Amino acid sequence: MSQPTPWQQQPWQPWQGQSGSSMLASHADRERAVDVLRAGFGEGRLLRDEFDKRVARAHQARTVGELALLVADLPQGPVPVALVLPAAPTAVPAAFMPAPRPPANGKAVGAMVCGVLTVMTAGITGIPAVVLGHSARAEIRRTGEGGDALALTGLILGWLSIAGWALFFTIIIVAAAASPG
Repeated sequence: MSQPTPWQQQPWQPWQGQSGSSMLASHADRERAVDVLRAGFGEGRLLRDEFDKRVARAHQARTVGELALLVADLPQGPVPVALVLPAAPTAVPAAFMPAPRPPANGKAVGAMVCGVLTVMTAGITGIPAVVLGHSARAEIRRTGEGGDALALTGLILGWLSIAGWALFFTIIIVAAAASPG
């Protein structure tokens, strides 16, 4: 038969290996020891009857040394995750991955930039926005690239700028023709 472990020996001897082992145990010390025992039981390190015996002894312990004997053969802190959990698979099957988004068409981005700049350039970039927008939408339909919304936004802003300037010049011409002179 094997020899009894230190916590099973009768009568208990205070553990002399650490300082303060003969110090009287508090309720918090006993609860910490029981928590370590629970963790050991939960990890499968202790059988039910051994766990019950150790918990009973922990509640009866008078000194910190007696508690230390009860948990000396158990890990008393977090166990590295690699030892507890199996390694997670590193690659996700392609069937479960989201479909990659196609890159945005460069002309569509240019159309959008030119369309936004029509406000700051007094409409000068309206015509390039329209040209780039139509060209980008044709390429997007042909190649399957992304950015159709960018191209459409550039087109709308470009056409609004062109229409605004056309209206402005029409008013100027009508006003000049109507003036006596």
